[in-house]
Amino acid sequence: MMAATGADSPRTILVYVGLDLMGDGLMKLPFVRALRAAFPGARITWLAGKGRTVYASTLKPLVAGLIDETLEDADIGSRAAELLRRPLRGRRFDLIIDTQRRILTTLILRRIAHGRFLSAAADYRLSDIKPARPAQKPPALIRQLLDLVELASGRPAEPHRAAELPAAAIARARELLPSARIYVGLAPGAGGRHKCWPLENFMALARQQIDRGRIPAFILGPDESDWLGALQAAIPGAVFPLQDAASADPLLTVALAGRMAAAVANDSGGGHLLAAGGVPLVSLFGPTSPAKFAPLAAKLTVVTAQEFGRDEMAAIPVDAVAAAVERLL
Repeated sequence: MMAATGADSPRTILVYVGLDLMGDGLMKLPFVRALRAAFPGARITWLAGKGRTVYASTLKPLVAGLIDETLEDADIGSRAAELLRRPLRGRRFDLIIDTQRRILTTLILRRIAHGRFLSAAADYRLSDIKPARPAQKPPALIRQLLDLVELASGRPAEPHRAAELPAAAIARARELLPSARIYVGLAPGAGGRHKCWPLENFMALARQQIDRGRIPAFILGPDESDWLGALQAAIPGAVFPLQDAASADPLLTVALAGRMAAAVANDSGGGHLLAAGGVPLVSLFGPTSPAKFAPLAAKLTVVTAQEFGRDEMAAIPVDAVAAAVERLL
């Protein structure tokens, strides 16, 4: 595949998604960064055809300069009757990137006026741009999206572009985690408690970091607020920046990650936020698949429960995680 350069480079790009909840938006951030790096001069429109996107609300500051326009609740891509009309009538895009694989939705999207159309649906049979054969679907969801960027541009994706944060978030993170100390971030929460490494293990890891002259910085979201008292009592040398800021703002979490030397997180939104901030990350997995869901961090070490003979998070020893932190540092 030849790179799109000069006159061939798209000036307008439409990216189609069904919808983006917080977890979706966090996982797709490397794709958005890679797409902008591949096409720095293009106008990029993000179309959520079946719901809302956090890129138009909560995570909008994280995609400032990366996405030029968001369209939500567009009611595009669900019904066969849509094949009888032209969605987004009056608009045309040089390139459409379809990030989903449902054939009906892809056929509907092809009705939008375009120059080139890129989709992995039906093994790329409906796509104007196709990979070299045989096409293999990577297990990681983010890798599947990055493959689309590489096919569109003809060159390797660059997903590690630093997140551009509001100055206020950067300044607040500097106040909460001042320089001259070494901070190790610890994010013990997750969307389900079955994905959480035991809290007492995070406590033991925090004590080890204190013994080594570092400051544990616990990242606690609203669902983990009931852990605050126990952690403060057990780890008097730890800091709790989100609670000190009275905010679980995701932008602040990304900014805080930039103040840390390393971090440890479960398979969670918090882990993806820390990865977006560029911190070297130890990611812990048990019942879920790291091949699919591991964050795309600049420096990443994955530790799984299966390495220690079980699927439960409790199987992961504290010493194994501590050793992973030392390797990152």
